[in-house]
Amino acid sequence: MRLNTTKTDATTFDIKKFSDWILQIGDGDMLMDHNGEAEISIPKELLIQPVENPLMSLVQFVYPSILHNMKDVNFFQERAILAPTVESFEQVNDFMLSLIPGEEKIYLSSDTPCPSDEKTEIQGEWFISEFLNDVKYYGIPNHKLTLKVGVPVMLLRNLDQSNGLCNGTRLLITDLGTNVISATVITDTNIGDNILIPRMNLVPSDLGFPFKFQRRQFPLCLCFAMIINKSQGQSLFKVGLFLPKPVFTHGQLYVAVSRVKSMQGLKILILDEDGQVCNSTKNVVYKEVFENL
Repeated sequence: MRLNTTKTDATTFDIKKFSDWILQIGDGDMLMDHNGEAEISIPKELLIQPVENPLMSLVQFVYPSILHNMKDVNFFQERAILAPTVESFEQVNDFMLSLIPGEEKIYLSSDTPCPSDEKTEIQGEWFISEFLNDVKYYGIPNHKLTLKVGVPVMLLRNLDQSNGLCNGTRLLITDLGTNVISATVITDTNIGDNILIPRMNLVPSDLGFPFKFQRRQFPLCLCFAMIINKSQGQSLFKVGLFLPKPVFTHGQLYVAVSRVKSMQGLKILILDEDGQVCNSTKNVVYKEVFENL
């Protein structure tokens, strides 16, 4: 957690209170039940208020004047919308993509069972391409990858570690070819470098299936939004936390709110089961984790 002190912070929700609040979330120093969960209220200063389109309000906070900044590699470096689940992550990215002008290009993957598993005694329906196409898992590209020139994406595999092209590197799309995608690096050590990205054969792991399958696709995903856990270790200027559903794992809320450098750089949008804006959410902290350190 790296917080920047400013006079503006001190006038509304001073830096010490903000840092103490973040630490309380991380330590679980609020009333927790026996399952390590608690419903906590979020300070008003940090909330997206009820409006006709609250997600648009969150987007405008994190990405102001986005259409005027699309070609600025610095604009996307230190800002992101964080979400707890793959569904909410994709909801934000799809919404953002709809705001960007230009023609969409759709890339469909080729999904096949790995040769070593083709002869196993597994029910045939597991190997139907429609089933494999529907598999979505954070860390592998979707079967259907929809992109536009100018949008930010994240590498999902190591391409060239010696040149900083690693899993998690963020890029701006500059050209969408049939067999190769061109992009500019916007994070890490080689900012501004232009690279070419080919399709790759990707074998997902830890999916819980009794077999492995191969997905041939560009190793990319949109990254207007990121899964909370993927943001660990990053320090960002603007963070929007999107919670259509509450966090569900130990320390997840702390990771999200501690990515930001100042209170002014954080806004939180919480929705209840009916999709209405609310001011409280769940925190999950298992105290025994600290006791075993």
